[in-house]
Amino acid sequence: MHEIARACELLSEADGLLIAAGAGIGVDSGLPDFRGNAGFWKAYPPLAERGLPFREMANPASFARDPRQAWGFYGHRLDLYRRTAPHAGFAILRALGERMRHGSFVFTSNVDGQFQRAGFASDRIAELHGTIHHLQCSHPCVDATWPADGVEPEVDLARCALTSPLPACPHCGALARPNILMFNDVAWVDAPSEAQLARLEDWRASVSRLAVIELGAGTDLPSVRRFTESQGVPAIRIDPREHRIVRGVGLSMGALAAMQAIAREMDITYG
Repeated sequence: MHEIARACELLSEADGLLIAAGAGIGVDSGLPDFRGNAGFWKAYPPLAERGLPFREMANPASFARDPRQAWGFYGHRLDLYRRTAPHAGFAILRALGERMRHGSFVFTSNVDGQFQRAGFASDRIAELHGTIHHLQCSHPCVDATWPADGVEPEVDLARCALTSPLPACPHCGALARPNILMFNDVAWVDAPSEAQLARLEDWRASVSRLAVIELGAGTDLPSVRRFTESQGVPAIRIDPREHRIVRGVGLSMGALAAMQAIAREMDITYG
């Protein structure tokens, strides 16, 4: 395929790899893609029955309105992400970056922690919208976050309701919530994300021949696409539905299939 060959040319010429990832990259690992309410409601039928859209659940108001339902949704996701193994495309991306002088850096709107599970260094990941694997106070009483390691959610899926104890802030005892940027969110503690973005900026300044691979980033939430296009270099856009790109190569494929094709073309060993 000509497009794969052109993508490999861009990668072969680079000394640093920027991986820009949206929700679509996780589909091949079995994770749900919440682009549109249809996908969201398919994953959470009890919320479909109540007509609760994604934007209403992914909202700080949901924790004030019904904390057990809000934590039923986020608790199920936390458990799902902990149990999900990243697909082989992640290993190919990591191996590809290891070939380059300045390695790779990840910019992602995902909150699932899949890149960390796939072995990417935590100081080479920028999580634009935070992470479900850290918590914060719902007020917040302090500008701090902490690991969610101690939270073992038990969820009644028939009601999408948390049945185990609600997580509490260790500083004031109020309800804790995931350190995720939600819709209409003025309480998000953004310090960890801002520090990650600062490290990304420093890394980007060190790279003279940048390659960009964008995976599974649609136009519903265009943050990742805008970041890709802001880099000023031809990019490789991988998306089965929205692959068109003005400058670079568009691959109408899923993340796993595209990365496997690139690995074959470039003789990349991974595992």
